[in-house]
Amino acid sequence: MSAIRNIAIIAHVDHGKTTLVDAMLRQSGIFRSNEILVDRVMDSNDLERERGITILAKNTALFYHDTKINIVDTPGHSDFGGEVERALQMVDGVLLLVDASEGPLPQTRYVLQKALQAKLPPIIVLNKIDRPDARAAEVLDEIYDLFIDLEATEDQLDFPVLYTNAKIGVAHNQPGDSSTNLQPLFEAIVAGIPAPKGDPDGVLQAQVMNLDYSDFLGRIAIGRVFNGTLRRGTDVGIAKRSGAIEPTRITKLFTFRGLERDEAEEVPCGDLVAVAGVEGIQIGESLTSIETPMPLEPLIVDEPTLAMNFTVNTGPLSGREGQWVTSRDLRARLQKELLTNVSLRITDSDTTDVFRVLARGELQLAILIETMRREGYELMVGKPEIVVREENGRRLEPLERLVVDCPEAFVGVVMESLGRRRGELAKMVNHGSGWVRMEFTVPSRGLIGLRGQLLTDTRGTAQLHALFEGWTDYGGEMATRPTGALVADRAGHTTAFALWNLQERGELFVGPVEEVYEGMIVGENSRDSDMDVNVTKEKKQTNMRASSADEAIRLIPHRQLSLEQAIEFIADDEFVEVTPKSIRLRKKVLDMKKRPRRWQQIRAAEAAQ
Repeated sequence: MSAIRNIAIIAHVDHGKTTLVDAMLRQSGIFRSNEILVDRVMDSNDLERERGITILAKNTALFYHDTKINIVDTPGHSDFGGEVERALQMVDGVLLLVDASEGPLPQTRYVLQKALQAKLPPIIVLNKIDRPDARAAEVLDEIYDLFIDLEATEDQLDFPVLYTNAKIGVAHNQPGDSSTNLQPLFEAIVAGIPAPKGDPDGVLQAQVMNLDYSDFLGRIAIGRVFNGTLRRGTDVGIAKRSGAIEPTRITKLFTFRGLERDEAEEVPCGDLVAVAGVEGIQIGESLTSIETPMPLEPLIVDEPTLAMNFTVNTGPLSGREGQWVTSRDLRARLQKELLTNVSLRITDSDTTDVFRVLARGELQLAILIETMRREGYELMVGKPEIVVREENGRRLEPLERLVVDCPEAFVGVVMESLGRRRGELAKMVNHGSGWVRMEFTVPSRGLIGLRGQLLTDTRGTAQLHALFEGWTDYGGEMATRPTGALVADRAGHTTAFALWNLQERGELFVGPVEEVYEGMIVGENSRDSDMDVNVTKEKKQTNMRASSADEAIRLIPHRQLSLEQAIEFIADDEFVEVTPKSIRLRKKVLDMKKRPRRWQQIRAAEAAQ
């Protein structure tokens, strides 16, 4: 058992965690010499590979001499913080990865705070030291400041520091030393991370941190044995959240080696394990002895701060592209998501067709919706709303810490945009590189739709990173989207002639020969009111000869909205219609005559303030 080390790699998004794990696996000799590998082998999900981010925490294992090192690769985005919290329960230490140029960012703070609360010893890795703008010494000072700010103990402040270039697989104890591989990192892990505690002959205690599914083996529970030894073929008890102990039999056990799972007869305490065939077990529950049960405390994660309504697609084009379209299908899929995602909450609404999904942020919801549409689901989603709390007669809303990096020329426009959203500037730093870092506190509501607006205002250069900070008094109504929508007033197919006449009214979301229906949003109006337009109008043909040649129709390329952009764009009275092949925007009330005027609602809200 002393020859095991359990470690989690934590960092801000895109600081190089998965790339470093890649290099560690390759240099440990875990792969065959002729094995075909892709970059970032741990990002096995299609969405992860497309976006270049880690969404799901995954574990692997490698061997350094006689020591088995279990590694958990965690997401860097705070929307997937539930994955990080679970991963930290499985390990005895953390590898904190920080970009040698960007330094600590909000998610760095978030994951480090969780690690320090769990009293896990850290190893600091300054990555990307090959960047021309790397500033390793300054970043190390910023890390010390962050540790002190998070009230780290003296033991936690006494951490080893390594300097790495994960892309080529090199680690240095001191910048510029003669190292040519990752051996200094392996040695630091073996020396700096404590061996797991526990008694192999004690009462069994194993906790489930993740769930997987196999068509052959059924549900697979992934977790860690904290005490005792888990043996194949034995009867154990599942300690449920309710306090009940349900008996079950262990049919198959697996341990981790590289990207593979090896079947095992028994797994001693301290090691990570995958248990097959345990039906009914949930994340956070534990396996213990039936004769002398000693269950572990159930896993608790932070509460969600954002809510969104998922509903059945009721549009005129529904059912044409999706395989799963009914409310029963939608409910079953969302319930299945709850099994593996502990940071989500799902509640029923007044009607049977609408489900309220609560999550950590817009990205987490967008990933869920994108996953569902790829599986063949059709649905509609509403505008994200914040979760409001009531405490001692006070109405509270979530508050975020937002860090914006932008060129010096755009500082004014960024501060103006955040001022309208009740953002308060807490700190501003200029490193002298032409870029400025600003730190704001802003209500979570103010972040909805902010990313798209700031990218437009700063010509695509701004970088935004947000982190949940706490709860604050509800600040009343906030300014919404300043523009209205161009709404189709009849069904049909769009024509180039109609779009040509409309493009000066605003920005179009559809091109020629696309099918539309009444109430579908076809563009963004340049003014604050909605405008009903005819996008199917054709040019009248006559037998009269024109006195001048016809003017050529030149269309400005329309804006193809991604799922995240569509969710950010919609107002309270609008839906995003999501199908496996299309993303459309529409009004909740399709009939033009029955639809309340949005500008009247805006004027009424302004008059009430």
